[in-house]
Amino acid sequence: MKASIYIFKNKIVQNILFSSLFIFFCACTNNKESTHKKTNSTPTQDSISSWITNSKNKKISKQERLAFLEKAYLKNKRQPKDSIASQTLSEISLRYSLLKDTLWFRKTNQETIVLAKKVQDSTTIANSYWDLANFLDDVNVKDSAFFYYHQAQKIFSAKKNNYGAGRMLKEMAWIQLSINDNTGAEINCTKAIELIKPLKNYDALASFYSTMGVIASNLGEQEKSISYYEEALKYDNNKPKNQSPNYNIINNLGIAYTRDKQYSKTIPYFTQLIQIDSFYSKNPGLYSTALNNLAYSNLKLNRLDSVEINLKKALKIRENLNETAHISASHCNLGEYYLTKKDTIKALQELKLSEVYAKQSLNNDRLLQVLELLALANPKKAADYRLEHIQLTDSLQKEERKIRNKFARIRFETDEFIAENLLLERQKQLWTGIAIGSILLLISIYIIVSQRAKNQKLRFNQQQQAKNQEVFDLMLAQKQKVEQAKRQEQKRISEELHDGVLGKMLGARMILTGLNKKIDDESIAEKAKAIVALKNVEGEVRSISHELNHSAYQKIPNFINSITELLQSHAKNAKIEQEFNFDNTMDWDTLSGDIKINVYRMIQECIHNSIKHANCNKVYLIFEIHKSNFEVTVGDDGQGYVLNKEKKGIGLRNIKSRMEKLNGHFTVDTAPGRGTSFFFNIPVSDVSKYEESEIPA
Repeated sequence: MKASIYIFKNKIVQNILFSSLFIFFCACTNNKESTHKKTNSTPTQDSISSWITNSKNKKISKQERLAFLEKAYLKNKRQPKDSIASQTLSEISLRYSLLKDTLWFRKTNQETIVLAKKVQDSTTIANSYWDLANFLDDVNVKDSAFFYYHQAQKIFSAKKNNYGAGRMLKEMAWIQLSINDNTGAEINCTKAIELIKPLKNYDALASFYSTMGVIASNLGEQEKSISYYEEALKYDNNKPKNQSPNYNIINNLGIAYTRDKQYSKTIPYFTQLIQIDSFYSKNPGLYSTALNNLAYSNLKLNRLDSVEINLKKALKIRENLNETAHISASHCNLGEYYLTKKDTIKALQELKLSEVYAKQSLNNDRLLQVLELLALANPKKAADYRLEHIQLTDSLQKEERKIRNKFARIRFETDEFIAENLLLERQKQLWTGIAIGSILLLISIYIIVSQRAKNQKLRFNQQQQAKNQEVFDLMLAQKQKVEQAKRQEQKRISEELHDGVLGKMLGARMILTGLNKKIDDESIAEKAKAIVALKNVEGEVRSISHELNHSAYQKIPNFINSITELLQSHAKNAKIEQEFNFDNTMDWDTLSGDIKINVYRMIQECIHNSIKHANCNKVYLIFEIHKSNFEVTVGDDGQGYVLNKEKKGIGLRNIKSRMEKLNGHFTVDTAPGRGTSFFFNIPVSDVSKYEESEIPA
């Protein structure tokens, strides 16, 4: 029970952290840009500003945007080394950061700091520290990121820039949250709110109170957490109408009630989010989070009807967005759902995937949660999973204590701490090497797992193909047995009629003929009529017997009948015409089972494509034997298409694969407005012909 509560706690913390981290990502970018001072206008500076502006144009490629930045950088490098040049270089550095060009960002950021210190431009130094801290935070170097946020905060405070100082305190609080230093995070976030409140920046205040909600939740103060989120919502509602609502706060309110185990109260918040008009297209990331949280609340309430569907839908969106950490969360939730359903096989599959993605995203909290669930799903290895959980927990606690100590030294910075910076730099390099090694290891594991999955899929397809052929051959064999039984029955009836009934009637006629010698006129007339009637019956019976006996020796073309039924069924459903031409003197059933099943499937695929895509009125099919080749033509009178410009779909790849198995080849004849025809040429051994008496009618 304690383990389950711990898992649940970590799950909700992660949801809140990931949701809130995204709250003001775009706003942060805009605020950072606005914090950089505008330079005085000169002709040269105008051209540099123009290139920087062009680098922001999202309608051109990233390469073109980087090219504009490089022009601006080279031009600025030739300008006098003053505050204007440092501010411009800071702006260029920020653009490189936003364009994810790591090498150029580090280069220009370092040059900005050196130049700004030289010209004593403290605001630019603070902005550069801010940019560098953001970069280090993104690459998970938390201690160095905290250091540069702290350096920027001190400069902003000295400059009486309360907004900048408040923002830095909030960023420091988020880093402290990531290592569970909740008390330190609460202190910094409270200071940030005190600085921002007089500015009446409702957007920032909404973000800061939302952060306070996360902190209170981590400290186990759920009622306080909910009140902070409600306060954040009030500030968000007071924003100017031209600013978009912060829907993350609504999501966090729902999560807060979830963590307080008031699951029924969470439903309205998550439902409100997913029902917002066009919310999926505007914010697919938050939509998937709300949908996932809604499904999880229903899971806890044991309302399982739509849980699996919603969890899988959220997972698909996250896969499209390539959100590795969120993908891990979705697989974990699915694993817990299948555990609830007692389906341990599926649960293990989902939890293993969650473990892989958790390692890829370096999400240790998720990894701990997955290990706990794996122990429940696989009791045989429970001891191993729990041991791994304990070892990981111990290492994380040690690392968190270590980082918290670093943060304390940064906050109460001394000359001794500055001297130790060189040691920290070497440690950072070591951790970078370890991180790179870990990533390479994870990539190797992923490639191995992916290759195994592909091999399993290939084996499955091969087994499925074998089963298809077996079923089709069985179907043909069954039809042949039925027809054989029918022929035997017809022959039996024929023999009965001929040897039994006909013989008896012949005996009766002979008796009547003998009695006909009586001289009584009336008797003679009546007997003559009876004899005539018996002769007629005899003729009819003989005729029926011959017809039945003839049909018993007629062969029924089972393969042709199967193809005909396929063609007629599709044509009838689509309300179009169909035509099937073949040489009825050929015994098509003598083709090998492998050829028949593959030809059947290829015809099925072609007709399906004609009906679905060609907008046709008629489909046609032709069977021919030329020398040792079985030639099949399948076509339609539809709209056709430009062959070279069409993307090859899975259907065409399947046809190609089947033809390779049969050692044959095929061509496609199509053009806009004149339909589409497929020509299949398959080498075959001699196909026998029917005897003249056996040709099907």
